[in-house]
Amino acid sequence: MIVGLTGGIGSGKSTIARIFIFIKIPVYVADEASKNLLDTDKELQQKLVNLLGNEIREGDKINRSAMASIIFNNKELLQQVNALIHPAVGEDFKTWYKLQRAPYVIREAAILYESGTDKDCDFVISVSAPEEIRIARVVKRSGITEEEVRARMKNQWSQEQKDARADYVIKNDNSESVIEQVI
Repeated sequence: MIVGLTGGIGSGKSTIARIFIFIKIPVYVADEASKNLLDTDKELQQKLVNLLGNEIREGDKINRSAMASIIFNNKELLQQVNALIHPAVGEDFKTWYKLQRAPYVIREAAILYESGTDKDCDFVISVSAPEEIRIARVVKRSGITEEEVRARMKNQWSQEQKDARADYVIKNDNSESVIEQVI
């Protein structure tokens, strides 16, 4: 069984994923997988360079910051990049999933719905937190500006949309224990 785990940027998906890992549930983190593929998949790298230009190449890897600066303010390019990365991540997940022996696995992805991978999930959990908390978390952990966080938020579904579609919602606003909600 596949359980999707999603939520807006800064909602606390990684925290919830670590709780699942602690209780011995395998977690596939799509963002980590995509970063790994950007570093190792030569075919994907070449497709991205063909689309965005050689300035995103840094040695034998893709400079994710350079790529982000190009695509996050250009919805068309973002969609084209996602159309290259999402299938590669999907194939990577299938390979990973075949190796798992747990009663269920967690498939963590910020853009689970946006990428259409929710269709592969038996259930979906949305991690939810108010926008102000989410922005403060991202600014603190990433050192980017509030404006940069808001720009990234514009490329994701709203928290309300994710919560409405999810089978379960974990509130990560310090009002109740997230551990108890996971259990």
